[in-house]
Amino acid sequence: MTWLQLYLDFVVFAFGAVIGSFLNVCVHRMPLDQSIVTPPSHCPHCNQRIQWADNIPLVSYLLLRGKCRHCGARISPRYFLIELLTAVLFLLMWLKLTQWDHPSLQGAEFLKAPIYWMVIAGLIVATFIDFEHYIIPNEITFGGLIVGLVLSAAYPPLMGADSIKISVMRSLLGAVVGGVTLLTVAIVGELIFRKEAMGMGDVKLMAAIGAFFGWESTLFTILVSSLVGGVVGLILVIGTRKGWQSRIPYGPYIAFGALLWMFCGHGLINWYLGFIRG
Repeated sequence: MTWLQLYLDFVVFAFGAVIGSFLNVCVHRMPLDQSIVTPPSHCPHCNQRIQWADNIPLVSYLLLRGKCRHCGARISPRYFLIELLTAVLFLLMWLKLTQWDHPSLQGAEFLKAPIYWMVIAGLIVATFIDFEHYIIPNEITFGGLIVGLVLSAAYPPLMGADSIKISVMRSLLGAVVGGVTLLTVAIVGELIFRKEAMGMGDVKLMAAIGAFFGWESTLFTILVSSLVGGVVGLILVIGTRKGWQSRIPYGPYIAFGALLWMFCGHGLINWYLGFIRG
């Protein structure tokens, strides 16, 4: 560990917090079909514009004790949570790419960091919007699908390929496998339960994940999201006495599975294969 590494780690954390502040704008405005650019940040209660000193990620929320300076209205803890979550995940991914798997900046793995950060940001926005509105905007799903295909052509190492052709083919295959697999689940579920079992936003999100990371990532994500979603759903049914037909957003569990794949998916698969082989 050097002073340069510590400095870069701090910069990445701060950068993640800044991006998290922007993601808060996306989470609030995208479901309302509002521009994420204009107007500038303002209090949703009194509509007063938030000055730069009150808009410092993480710090301002703590100094203001979670309240608007002008009207004193309570600011949702979600704003602080998203900024902190984004900063932490950005830093963890940076550490994975530069110090854990590759203990130096001499390799090329750190070049994947901006791509992974972009995916993390998209998953965070999808998660919090789905939690609140039960939708995942097309800007995240279709946009992610297109960007994943483009980046697979622009940067073949993202797909572990040496050529653009192979990289794009792997990206397309991942998108098809992810989308078709979850679409099949949605259709079968609707036939069995005679109601919508899964939103198309989930299907498109899985296709986007496949476009970024290949077909293996989609199967892994579906497995993990199903297990985690099933356990959480069972706990909610038992703990809150919700009915079995209660609506539960699936996007957050897909996001969790995708994040797990990004951080340690290959390692978990290798461990499991070694375990079953004795």
